[in-house]
Amino acid sequence: MTHPKLEVAEAPERSALEELATDDSSRKRFLKMAGGGSAAAGLSLLIAACGGSKKSSSSSSSSSTTPPPSTTSSGGTGDIAIANYALTLEYLEADFYEKVVASGLFKGNKYASTIAKFGQQEASHVATLEAAIKKFGGTPAKKPKAKFPLKSQSSVLKLAGTVENLGAAAYLGQAAKIKSKEVLALALSIHTVEARHAAVLNTLLGKSITPDGAYAKPADMSTVLAAVKPFIVG
Repeated sequence: MTHPKLEVAEAPERSALEELATDDSSRKRFLKMAGGGSAAAGLSLLIAACGGSKKSSSSSSSSSTTPPPSTTSSGGTGDIAIANYALTLEYLEADFYEKVVASGLFKGNKYASTIAKFGQQEASHVATLEAAIKKFGGTPAKKPKAKFPLKSQSSVLKLAGTVENLGAAAYLGQAAKIKSKEVLALALSIHTVEARHAAVLNTLLGKSITPDGAYAKPADMSTVLAAVKPFIVG
């Protein structure tokens, strides 16, 4: 998906989420850009989960502009670094589903079309993040080589559920650190899909659709990277 290019101007050093939580007019413009209804629900979740406040402030009139994405290429503090972190996770997810389809474990199975569709959507996330990183002057992260234990249908569904729940938590964990509203809109649009994937898989596995209750729990970068490290072989 693509998003309209936003005007780049100097702005106070605060995250896009903080701005959207305190400025009604900025929030309305963002939701229009991000797609309305589902984005509004996702934004409310992000604000609640990240401890933000939705009170408007009359002193936030200068917040109508948005800073350009930080060009930090490593670590986790800049928008491009965060986008590359997300891209690495999407590489792994897309590769996982591709390998699952190729394994033939679900051939002719009632879950086959769902698995294939999830894989197509993860591949789309990869393409969109790569394009966004290039647009902002960054270099997309190198695709890692991965290996997944594809032993049975049940074990694959369990792993898929773990991966998708982790992916949703990973995006939530970075939301409050993103400076650019354009990058936040992209992250939000992917986060909601990851969460829906997770909900479907949780249902198939007989687990709660919302395992953390009314508010999802974010996962920090070190936790997520440690969780996926066993699947990376090079």
